[in-house]
Amino acid sequence: MEKRKIWIVDTTLRDGEQTAGVVFANREKVRIASFLDEMGVDQIEAGVPVMGGDEQEAIKQICQLGLKASVMGWNRPVLKDIEASLKCGVDAVAISISTSDIHIKHKLKTSREWVVEHMVRATEFAKKEGMYISVNAEDASRSDMNFLIEFAKAAKQAGADRLRYCDTVGILEPFTTYERIKALKEAVDLEVEMHTHNDFGMATANALAGVRAGANWVGVTIMGLGERAGNSPLEEVVMALKHLYDIDLSFKTEIFREVAEYVSRASGRELHCSKAIVGSNMFAHESGIHADGAIKNPKTYEAFQPEEVGLERQIVIGKHSGTASLRMKFAEYGIDLAKEEAEELLPKIRSAAVSLKRSLFDKELVYIYEDHFGKRD
Repeated sequence: MEKRKIWIVDTTLRDGEQTAGVVFANREKVRIASFLDEMGVDQIEAGVPVMGGDEQEAIKQICQLGLKASVMGWNRPVLKDIEASLKCGVDAVAISISTSDIHIKHKLKTSREWVVEHMVRATEFAKKEGMYISVNAEDASRSDMNFLIEFAKAAKQAGADRLRYCDTVGILEPFTTYERIKALKEAVDLEVEMHTHNDFGMATANALAGVRAGANWVGVTIMGLGERAGNSPLEEVVMALKHLYDIDLSFKTEIFREVAEYVSRASGRELHCSKAIVGSNMFAHESGIHADGAIKNPKTYEAFQPEEVGLERQIVIGKHSGTASLRMKFAEYGIDLAKEEAEELLPKIRSAAVSLKRSLFDKELVYIYEDHFGKRD
């Protein structure tokens, strides 16, 4: 795929905080914004200014940080929403309205014409105020394509800088995504942002398919936080672009794990050990064949270096371990374990792992060694 600039807009502070049960304290929102800027995010969707109160206060503080990133406020196509965004000091606004017939009929209880008219009025108002504008086509993935093209053309004419293509209920798959975004890009000369949800586990795949079809913005959140099953995770999109598409966004990837841990604590959401890119199991090897390969050359079982995302390689000793990893682990304790000794110990270690139903801690391994060979100084 040809190399080109892809821009990342992070919505951890807006869509991420809309995760059921998640609330960030103001100081946490400010800290997360600083982290996002440090990592290299191009635009931070900081929240919903019209909510007022703490939300407005946090957005104002973020705008006063002097970040390199653009700061965006989220709005309905309502002038008072955009006025609230302007008061906070943002330099960009998202103007969001549903474009699918199911939303227009059942949620908005109105017509397609009403949708276009209100989007245009809000966009023109924001443009006069000198704002960068993303017009969000909510539920774009269930919208009639002809109407979506008409909507996008009207948005461009009104002054929008990009269209956010929202897979609001996460029903896309990558092949359909590619076809839809390609058709949209061919019909309208307007930048497109992928905003994908993970209801079928395909948020990152759909985001990448959109990029391949010509979208040059991707909406993400840390750890994939977001409503229901979440959004496309920042760390997955950035690392996939770098290693799979050869598009290096020059992100400070070595702080990915640290930032994920912070957002995990702030959101009260577990950072799962098997989380792609930043989970602690990413570089933990237990299986004898895998561990042996990783010891000889990490590239045998690792797609990238653990240090690249702020993790460390771990050789875990348990039921599936082999002699190579056992000898390496004991070398960490300053014990030079002969191959024959490792072969003697291995059945005992595997038996202990089965009875405990887990891998073994360092001290447990040393105890088994001491019990078997007699205590050594």
